Amino acid sequence: MQDKLLLMIALILFSCGCASASPPEYKVRKGTQKPYKIDGKWYTPVASSYGFEETGLASWYGRDFHGKKTSNGEVYDMYAMTAAHKTLPMNTYVKVTRLDDGRETVVRINDRGPFVRERIIDLSYSAAKEIGIEDLGTTRVKIVALGSKKGDHLVKSDYRSGSFFVQVGAFTVRDNALKLKRDLTKEFGSALITNFHHEGRRFYRVRIGPLNGFAKAEKIIRLVAGRGLGAPFLVRE
Repeated sequence: MQDKLLLMIALILFSCGCASASPPEYKVRKGTQKPYKIDGKWYTPVASSYGFEETGLASWYGRDFHGKKTSNGEVYDMYAMTAAHKTLPMNTYVKVTRLDDGRETVVRINDRGPFVRERIIDLSYSAAKEIGIEDLGTTRVKIVALGSKKGDHLVKSDYRSGSFFVQVGAFTVRDNALKLKRDLTKEFGSALITNFHHEGRRFYRVRIGPLNGFAKAEKIIRLVAGRGLGAPFLVRE
């Protein structure tokens, strides 16, 4: 993903006794904000659409999906101005601009996809018609996140400031958490364990931090991921 994309701010990485690349379990975050796996590839929804821009192929989906549920639980309406995106928060409004002729449309994200190489957004039929690709099928576009609606206004949110932790693993066995904590402390200088209770079970979450600033935390994320230590993600203090 582009460097501009914000990594997801999450609460809990859930695994059963060992570091794992399995998706997190959340008590607060909505289901559509959880990491998910399609065809062997993990996708991590971003916590904020702030500053999000992307260039690639737009496609559209229509009658075969009309009346079926979208990822956020709505019923897909091919005549509404909506779209699917792999990682943007639900209800983000996005401006979609054709690169060849400049035609534009604004859509609201309410679904996940498309999961086809190089495609970055799946438009509803009406949105595709508005920029003239209902017959073409696909075209190159630039998408720019406008924000989410609060009343009659679009609001942008910035989650880059503040203090962060990088969560690397969650364990049911405390000794496993202690071993990872020692390894991370040796490698990165600071790590801690926090307890979490879920459905009568205790989990030990291992985190690096605190880290001052998003850029530093993002760098740690890349280093941890490069060492194959599960699926690290950001926790904002």
